Amino acid sequence: MRRLVQLSHPKHGRQVAVVEENGLRLLRGYDSIYHLAQASITANKFLEQTVNASLGFEVLDYDAVHSLKSEWRLLPAFDHPEEPARCLVSGTGLTHKASAENRQAMHAEKKPAIITDSMRMYQAGLAGGRPAPGQIGVAPEWFYKGCGTVLRAHGEPLEVPAFGLDGGEEAEVAGSYVIDLNGTPRRAGLVLANEFSDHKMEQQGYLHLASSKLRTCAIGPELIVNGEFDSALGKVRILRQGKAVWSHKFATGEKNMSHTVANLEHHHFKYAAHCRPGDAHIHFFGADAFSFGEGIELADGDVMEIELAGFGRALRNPIRIDRSRQKFVSVRAL
Repeated sequence: MRRLVQLSHPKHGRQVAVVEENGLRLLRGYDSIYHLAQASITANKFLEQTVNASLGFEVLDYDAVHSLKSEWRLLPAFDHPEEPARCLVSGTGLTHKASAENRQAMHAEKKPAIITDSMRMYQAGLAGGRPAPGQIGVAPEWFYKGCGTVLRAHGEPLEVPAFGLDGGEEAEVAGSYVIDLNGTPRRAGLVLANEFSDHKMEQQGYLHLASSKLRTCAIGPELIVNGEFDSALGKVRILRQGKAVWSHKFATGEKNMSHTVANLEHHHFKYAAHCRPGDAHIHFFGADAFSFGEGIELADGDVMEIELAGFGRALRNPIRIDRSRQKFVSVRAL
């Protein structure tokens, strides 16, 4: 297993590095994991082999970089470096019991005995989301978040726009992919993520779910290459002026999900439009804990912190809330 990061520097530009305990060993010849993956595909090698053949001699202080005390800054752990519009950011929900229960509570209209469509979809996943290898299971929920311009790195703020009603963390794992020249999806690795959504907007009704997902999100700091995703335990916190106002343990990984990753991947990449050669994808696998579900409303400047065993260092992002008056968007005729 290798853990990779992407970085940028005012003078040296973009770089890729391997995590070595408290150090980041820079790679030679690559400015992005995307290009590293493309080189691996061309050479018919595993990504880890290409990484091992590209190890350089310069090692950065990871503590300084992660604590934002270095000129080096972490980038999102995977992206399309030249064309962000060719990175599709999407996800699937209702793969964990907590997400289904939270959605059930949002839409049950104070009648918890009534089973909502959200709970039915979760139950369908339990019944048919774990098919035998090579078989097709029941389809999960799918949503679109945007293109690569919505990705944020460790330390960067996640924004609630002027038209937004709120913003809340969604601690989970995402898969990172590149499509090869034959149109075959190739998984580069897994990454810790904060999917970040507008839960108040979603609470208004099912038809608001799509627009509630159109927000910035964060991935990183580390891309896990050849990592296991059987069962992983983590903790998510909301920090206000340095003190935790809410924290919760969460569990993810296939043992804790209603779908296998293979089934989620099949139902994402079964669409021809999702298999365009050269495209990159970030696909979220679903969350297990929400501060919104416990009545927590995030304030401007709060920090969302996510840790997950086996996924490297914590992902931290402050929330920035735009309180300005919403502006009317006028479309001009050509």
